[in-house]
Amino acid sequence: MACDNGCMSGDRIIHELTDPGFEAEAGGSRIEGSRPRLDELCDGGGDFMRLILASGSPRRAELLTAAGYSFEVRVPDVDESARPGELPAVYVERLAREKAARIARELPGGPDSVVVLAADTAVVIDGELLGKPADDKDAARMLRRLSGRTHLVMTGVAARAGTRCLSLVETTTVAVDALTDEQVAWYVGSGEGQDKAGGYAVQGLASRFVPRIDGSYSNVVGLPLAAVDRLLRQLTQAAGVLASE
Repeated sequence: MACDNGCMSGDRIIHELTDPGFEAEAGGSRIEGSRPRLDELCDGGGDFMRLILASGSPRRAELLTAAGYSFEVRVPDVDESARPGELPAVYVERLAREKAARIARELPGGPDSVVVLAADTAVVIDGELLGKPADDKDAARMLRRLSGRTHLVMTGVAARAGTRCLSLVETTTVAVDALTDEQVAWYVGSGEGQDKAGGYAVQGLASRFVPRIDGSYSNVVGLPLAAVDRLLRQLTQAAGVLASE
């Protein structure tokens, strides 16, 4: 799948962006930059660099905690509107990079003392992006679209240290059982899917409707942990950096 500036975008392909001036995050070329040394990722006492999760999602925070990471949370303020004709994989990767860049810009003392991790997740069916439902009617519409079919869950993940940003897109295929009107009404009435892409939460009540997942389960929840670990290891060039004991 071709991305917005000519490179290839797809599952688990790591893209690199360097932007010394923090200019035009979405439009910059993904090019090779200087790799940070381990001593640049530690303070004078040898402590690990701070990890900041640029997300207000409690699910992403829970996943990172369960995987053993120590981190802080900051919530980025970015426009999450898709651009005309923007492909789903390009969209989620762009937003992840923009979220990471926004938090990096806001850090006191500059971005060089931290690693910022950001993500954006979308449900895709027939090429259509399903974001968070606007209301119960929209949530019911989304569930009926997904009913009895398979769809894709795409998460763009970006990790930034200083001016260097690595990003990728993880894709998981999810099968949903055929849903009756009563099941749709019951699930929408539960309110569980109100703030979830696609209008459902695979880790909650909706798990009874999902017979099969092909790919990363944590990706469907909102953060592909194996991909995150790979990005952080490549960014820091040291195994175990950023992981808590």
